[in-house]
Amino acid sequence: MTNVFLGVEDSISGRCWTGPSITIDRQSEMIVQETNFPGAMANVLARMGVEANQAENFINPSIRDSMPNPFKILDMDKAASRINISVKNNDKIAIFADYDVDGATSGALLHDWLTQLGSIPTLYIPDRIEEGYGPNIDAMETLAKTHDLIICVDCGTLSHDPINKITDTDIIVLDHHLGGETLPNAYAVVNPNRQDEEGNLFYLCAAGVVFLTLVAINSIRRNEKESTPDLLNMLDLVALGTVADVAPLVGFNRALVRQGLKVMARRNRIGLTALSDIAKINNTPTAYHLGYLLGPRINAGGRVGKADLGIRLLTCKNRNEAESLAEKLNQLNDERRSIEATVQLQAMEQVEQRGSDDALVWAAGKGWHPGVVGIVASRIKDITNRPTVIIGLDKSEGKGSGRSINGVDLGTCIATLQRENLITKGGGHKMAAGLSLEIKNLESSMSRLNELLSNQGAGKFKTKNLKLDGALALPSITVEFLEQLENVGPFGAGAPGPRFAIPFMRITFAKRAGDTHLRLRFIDDNGSSIDAIAFGAFKSKLGETLENHKGQIFHIAGRLEIDTWNGRMRPKLNLEDAALVN
Repeated sequence: MTNVFLGVEDSISGRCWTGPSITIDRQSEMIVQETNFPGAMANVLARMGVEANQAENFINPSIRDSMPNPFKILDMDKAASRINISVKNNDKIAIFADYDVDGATSGALLHDWLTQLGSIPTLYIPDRIEEGYGPNIDAMETLAKTHDLIICVDCGTLSHDPINKITDTDIIVLDHHLGGETLPNAYAVVNPNRQDEEGNLFYLCAAGVVFLTLVAINSIRRNEKESTPDLLNMLDLVALGTVADVAPLVGFNRALVRQGLKVMARRNRIGLTALSDIAKINNTPTAYHLGYLLGPRINAGGRVGKADLGIRLLTCKNRNEAESLAEKLNQLNDERRSIEATVQLQAMEQVEQRGSDDALVWAAGKGWHPGVVGIVASRIKDITNRPTVIIGLDKSEGKGSGRSINGVDLGTCIATLQRENLITKGGGHKMAAGLSLEIKNLESSMSRLNELLSNQGAGKFKTKNLKLDGALALPSITVEFLEQLENVGPFGAGAPGPRFAIPFMRITFAKRAGDTHLRLRFIDDNGSSIDAIAFGAFKSKLGETLENHKGQIFHIAGRLEIDTWNGRMRPKLNLEDAALVN
């Protein structure tokens, strides 16, 4: 039974508001008694499944306490020993990294560690358009001619042909994508998502896998009385890869990101500092900055520009070069936005024509840039609340990308399509996947994918409920409270940020910001006020209703944040929904 909150069954944006369950309320009370945390903060902890006696430790996660034993991952002992031998023997090492943020951060992390030990590896990033995802035969054969060891990061688990073709050079795969029934003939495949893997580290991204591999090698080197680079100072890269790849911020990931943000705040990595400045990040970095400001800019190189720009920035040691690379990535990101907007408009037209009864939302178009189809899939997934696949068509082939919703495993479905020969290539994980297919199989493959997703319950809910962590009165919303609340984070995939309702508010100021946003000021009966911004408000009835409020009373809901302006800090609401009070 739906737990309707504040009586809002049909908000201005057409959503039902739901609040904490009875179970969460009880758990929250126990946390308050144990810790004396504010009730609203305890609600968030309870919703995240934190036990009362673990609450204090949860808000202060440490790498040491949450570190898994890396040697329990299959093939880790082989990979760690082989890489260590290569370093000691001064072998020629090549890093083959994917072109997205996770690949760039994984490659940069490995590069950073190796260079500190005097080994200068070759970095190879495939071109998205010309080479596609993962190792290819030409590139691997070229690297094998001049290198003793090739390490594939954020790719390789499904690259049987390119890896099996190489017989004279050892290949190690450090990856996290779903594995198939068989593995390529690599020296070692370290991947917590191998089918024969029994561990519980499936939530790691490639940067996390590489980090644990380096932990394992450092352990071996300490036993040999050899020098070991300081891995904790490299956690900024791990945090960026984890958040940008939308890996769940749970378990070890949470500690990695929490500590990585602290490292990033020191501004010691020249490339990230240059990119942060150009993205106008003026305060302490958060998971939001990683996911929405830094990540897209690093990704832009692989999407619409030169594939290696991101990893070059992350490994750069020259300030002038870093600033130049950051500027180029920023320009490419603007270009990516323009291309993305065009593709999204055309894709949404198809989606609306096809209707909204199926479990799967999909669209395909000639000339759609393969570098933006994943982002468009994510945008449309958010609008429709259903798994979405967007495919760019070129001659007889289509290349696409998909994004899923919580509780629906898209990666497994894509793997099934490949086994059934409905697509020529595919791979990914629960929340995201890529695929290639022959155009003649487009309709049949999407029909089958719709069937597989429907079996998992996708499409059951056409409109998202708005899940709230409780209601707050304005006097309780202080900077101090929001700073406490931030300690429950970092927030992101698998750990949604807090969202609260503020009941019985009047609007004293409303003004458009750009074409779709709305700036507001709300006041309660006692004269307390809060500023708010409603992003994309005019894409629904929300903007028009609030702009023409006529002095009416509203319940409002959204995410609270600290706004810093001219050295002054104050609470601000990122408004997501509102409901008229009758």
